[in-house]
Amino acid sequence: MSQNKILIAGGTGLVGSAVVRHFEQIPDWEVVAVSRRRPAGLRRATHVSVDLEDAAHCAEVFGAMTDVTHVCYAALYEVAGQLIQGWRARDQMQTNLAMLRNLFDPLERAATGLQHITFLQGTKAYGIHLEPLRAPAREQWPRHDHENFYWLHQDYIAEKQRGKRWTWTILRPQLTVGQAIKGNLNVLAALGVFAAVEREAGKPLSYPGGPPLLCEAVDADLLARAMEWAATTPACGNEVYNIANGDVMAIAYVWPTLAECFGMHVGRPKPLSLAEELPRRQREWAACVAKYDLVAPQSIPEFIGESAEFTDFTMATGFSESPPPILVSTIKARLHGFHDCIDTEDMFRKWIRRYQEARLLPPL
Repeated sequence: MSQNKILIAGGTGLVGSAVVRHFEQIPDWEVVAVSRRRPAGLRRATHVSVDLEDAAHCAEVFGAMTDVTHVCYAALYEVAGQLIQGWRARDQMQTNLAMLRNLFDPLERAATGLQHITFLQGTKAYGIHLEPLRAPAREQWPRHDHENFYWLHQDYIAEKQRGKRWTWTILRPQLTVGQAIKGNLNVLAALGVFAAVEREAGKPLSYPGGPPLLCEAVDADLLARAMEWAATTPACGNEVYNIANGDVMAIAYVWPTLAECFGMHVGRPKPLSLAEELPRRQREWAACVAKYDLVAPQSIPEFIGESAEFTDFTMATGFSESPPPILVSTIKARLHGFHDCIDTEDMFRKWIRRYQEARLLPPL
């Protein structure tokens, strides 16, 4: 009988799927993956199909989960075609709050042995979408004065936890890289489709973005290990941590590594918007899927979601000068015991290889 049972909301997402894979490898953890679609490649985890916007169904399902000890909340609501502007939309903020409440209200009442919940924020917590960041951002700074569902989640959980024995931890990753289908923040899927159609057209891989935007990436597997650390380390109770690979990157600077992984030469920079360009390449991508017998969807939106728009943002597409760097300090996590790191170029090599081995992208 497992001593720990973790419920992972958003089990098909970029973060959630990595957390599911990680905890499945730990013998004394029972794993429940919550998502509308069944995650691919489940081994030990139990899948529960729930729409977190359906309050009645959530009350029925989560109100019966009496033995959950830990929660990883990685679910996210976004509106198609409104990714960047949606970051400031009040209706999206309220929907994200309702989803968390629909899950956690009945679960917290039922799970008498609940110990911990980990949930996610990001660098928008520091207002990077509103004004230049005074780098490096630190968790102890006062809350940035803007509306954000992060604050709605945080205030809700803090109020629920008042007088209770269970604790919470907030992790703030930046540019997360991993494997998912139809995620909205998956730069690797968007770049992979772009590289595939360019290679089939006999072209080199030309950098399409603007000037270098210095930021930090986080490997989804590393973030999953941080989830375990947060869930099992008492010092993490009711704390906030920035999580990153440990180095600094810009997609413009790692472009030669990406080209190498896709088996391509680097071409001269050719500025364009992936959000505008990729829909024009739909027929070419569908031909790639058929030619290489890929399991990836033939529809680009079904594969990458809104990730092209997010990738444009990450590459400073349309900027004439480099935007201010988006850098965070990870010293607090290190001082509290989390020391994992990975070279970001090695991270890209790893994930591109995994996409190719999973037949989500054409082989090298």
